[in-house]
Amino acid sequence: MKVLEVKNLVKRYGKNLAVSDIEFSVNQGEVFGLLGPNGAGKSTTINIITGLIQKDEGTVTILGKDLDKELTACKYDMGVVPQELAIYEDLTAAQNVSFFGSLYGLKGKELAEKVDQTLAFVGLSDKKKHKVKTFSGGMKRRLNIACGLATDPKILFLDEPTVGIDPQSRNHILESIKQLNEQGLTVIYTTHYMEEAESLCDRIAIMDVGQIVAQGTMDELRNLVVDHWFIKLRTNQAIDEALIQRIPGVKSVETIGDQWVIACQNKGTQLRDLIDLFIKHDQMVEELRVEEPDLEDIFLTLTGKTLRD
Repeated sequence: MKVLEVKNLVKRYGKNLAVSDIEFSVNQGEVFGLLGPNGAGKSTTINIITGLIQKDEGTVTILGKDLDKELTACKYDMGVVPQELAIYEDLTAAQNVSFFGSLYGLKGKELAEKVDQTLAFVGLSDKKKHKVKTFSGGMKRRLNIACGLATDPKILFLDEPTVGIDPQSRNHILESIKQLNEQGLTVIYTTHYMEEAESLCDRIAIMDVGQIVAQGTMDELRNLVVDHWFIKLRTNQAIDEALIQRIPGVKSVETIGDQWVIACQNKGTQLRDLIDLFIKHDQMVEELRVEEPDLEDIFLTLTGKTLRD
């Protein structure tokens, strides 16, 4: 079941095209990542979907409901954790969660239980009665998530929730997201940290300059770029490089020291074909190492820039 469908989404600021005709969908129970550098359009996309800003073109459907026609109903299905902290410094942790829960109609015992539950989940039970202005940056980020969970959302939007925090809080947040997803919550996660997206997300959309340049699972994204195979042969007989280049899927061949470096795309039978070729020409494979691309490599290949440019 698709819980979110975005079609032909466009947002302009004057002559600047912030989001350019993007499309993607999110399935129930998955973590879907929007990956890209600052300024790629991730936050603008999330702000449109969550009803914070108006789109110029396109459609957004939340659990079968049209965002334009049923905005209030859609908002009740969503929890939002914005990049900019949406908490009140002069209130306590409990008062912050209580406030956001009350906006969605929670009250009395139900609200009190939700406050305790969410603060315990983010590891802030012992700070329940402490004012937020005394919190560290990581604690504020965790409270921000607690406020987003106060309404039992069906979809949770997390917009760069680990920016500028200490490693301990970052790990706590990442583990909390995994736990929420294991409980069945659908998560839309934006980040410019490729290692977070790679470890958390079932599928990833790579954004750059307001466009989605690729999307899919990690395996699907890897198939868009090359693997590098490092092969060391033990033989007294040279092998013609052209024979290797003729293998379908081989993109380039070079030698570095005593190793062949072979770049392959659309992984299929190339490794078998290579081994068959070496055997046929009396070559013995002494060492074989495969270097798969990570998200940084994929992003660099598809956009010509590093993820944090």
